[in-house]
Amino acid sequence: MNWKEEWKPLAIIVTVFLACFYLPVGTQRFDNAILEAFHLVKWYAQEHVLLCLIPAFFIAGAISVFVSQGSVMKYLGAKANKVLAYGVAAVSGTILAVCSCTVLPLFAGIYRMGAGLGPACAFLYSGPAINVLAIVMTARILGTEMGIARAVGAILFSVVIGLLMHFFFRKEEAERQVMQMAMLEEEVKRPLWQNALYFASMVAILVFANWGAPQTDSGLWAAIFNAKWILTSIFSVALGVMLVAWFGVKIWKVGVAAVPVVLLALVFPEQPLLAFTAGVIGLSAFTSTDDGEVGDWFSSSWGFAKQILPLLLFGVLVAGALLGRVGNEGLIPSQWVASAVGGNSLMANFFASFAGAFMYFATLTEVPILQGLIGAGMGKGPALALLLAGPALSLPNMLVINSIMGVKKTVVFVSLVIVMATISGIFYGSIWG
Repeated sequence: MNWKEEWKPLAIIVTVFLACFYLPVGTQRFDNAILEAFHLVKWYAQEHVLLCLIPAFFIAGAISVFVSQGSVMKYLGAKANKVLAYGVAAVSGTILAVCSCTVLPLFAGIYRMGAGLGPACAFLYSGPAINVLAIVMTARILGTEMGIARAVGAILFSVVIGLLMHFFFRKEEAERQVMQMAMLEEEVKRPLWQNALYFASMVAILVFANWGAPQTDSGLWAAIFNAKWILTSIFSVALGVMLVAWFGVKIWKVGVAAVPVVLLALVFPEQPLLAFTAGVIGLSAFTSTDDGEVGDWFSSSWGFAKQILPLLLFGVLVAGALLGRVGNEGLIPSQWVASAVGGNSLMANFFASFAGAFMYFATLTEVPILQGLIGAGMGKGPALALLLAGPALSLPNMLVINSIMGVKKTVVFVSLVIVMATISGIFYGSIWG
């Protein structure tokens, strides 16, 4: 026996055995944490996979197939106009209103198509961080100054983080740009305005299908929420028309896919998710069997789904076990978090940033969570730090970012978010705390 080679397998076996031998099954906290993990992943599958991730996968696949690499490099590449590139990336969240997981396929799409690391990371941060409705809710519930600080901080963060990521990895970016410039430019098959309308319809479906309920029953936000499925249907019909008119899809295929959607919408008007699911299945059916560019669109979307979805579900499962759902306990007691973020010390702000970065926040849920923590004694500085780090990052989000741009870039990106959120929290708390 050569123990110089066999000690590693033995160490793994012993470690796994000891973990199983001392597994704390039967203790209330451990058993509850396991249940919380499955509760959270079930909720995530019900609320986010169909409505958020699948539309995002289709958009990301479309970016890979229908947007030329030259166009991406022209507006978001290393040599693009910096004001335009970072300006577009920094305010994208006001349109998308997505969570830290839904933004990942879109980030992967533009990054692989030639977007510079800086603008791509600015987009990665701003997508979930600069949500207009969330900022309005923050101002109403947590105070006007908190809402303004969140909006200004998120926009500045996205630009600064993007610039720093470009600076730290400028050598790698230069090499990547040389390789991209050597690639042949694809032939443009349709005018820009057609592609713009095509993408606008998919983004509108993503936005309106996930439009959250506002705090009041009146006003513009409430009106949009009440009409969200009507608006989603209108843009879905527009997408079908464009696929027939501009992308060569047979009209009978779109018609066959639309029949079950209409029937389910009429028979089960109170369960719009059924009709939405039928629409996703129909779209997948006629795109996956196409031999042309529409088939390439589905193949690219499916590639993103295979890479991203398993990591996200695993990350949500782990996050649920550690922290639980809102109002429920995981392995880490919630009172630990509440007691660690009082005042405006460096440690309080750092802990709020660090904990927020690993927690999973669905869109708009960060506001009621912060409201409860502030009521339990959380300082205003740590509250802002959590608002700036939490919605943009999560453990599932980090796992996927690592698979897209590697460990080193992921660690630097996450560290920048945490450090800048900590500094912002200290500054804000010292003035308004």
